[in-house]
Amino acid sequence: MSFRQTGRVLAGKWLLQFLYGSSRWKFYGDGDYQRYLREGRSVIIAAWHGRLLPVFMHFSGQEYYGLAGMHKDADFISQIGERLGWVLLRGSSSDRGKEVYREMVAALHQPGKLLAMTPDGPKGPAKIPKPGVIRTAQKTGAVVIPVIGDARRSWEFTNWDTFYVVKPFATIHMVFGPHLTFRADEDFQACSDRLKAALDETEHQAKQYSGRI
Repeated sequence: MSFRQTGRVLAGKWLLQFLYGSSRWKFYGDGDYQRYLREGRSVIIAAWHGRLLPVFMHFSGQEYYGLAGMHKDADFISQIGERLGWVLLRGSSSDRGKEVYREMVAALHQPGKLLAMTPDGPKGPAKIPKPGVIRTAQKTGAVVIPVIGDARRSWEFTNWDTFYVVKPFATIHMVFGPHLTFRADEDFQACSDRLKAALDETEHQAKQYSGRI
């Protein structure tokens, strides 16, 4: 990595630490994911792509696994993530899909591991689950926990979805949704409908707590 690239990554890390470190955090729902980890079960934290950053910052520093795509923006966020204590697995449905799926399964077959991923990332369509979370949970028996953070004071950037970045000194409302499991023989569409409904309801609650609706 060049000196210039290193400087951009460090600046990005410091900016995120300032934005999310200067904010007040409030938590709702059953956030005791660590009890599963203590029991030797693995956990998948699921958040919509546009709501990635609160999860990215809250769970950082623990050597947890994260999933990032292979595109240029993912390179940048992955380099920041590694400096924040994430173990990043790289791949998507369109690039290294089979390889990264095997890596995710291997990671979660270890006792008490956590993997965070966006069911609709990295290219959408927004809020439509792709197979990754569900197939990995079915294969490993991991518990899936929807998590959404929302702050009324935030910037919104629109591409194929709306991506939220908190403003300094905001209040972040972090909601942990219902804990889900998916049987290996369960129909994929039924699993997808359950996951989408849980994430949408969790996001709705986060918006209510933040006063956005």
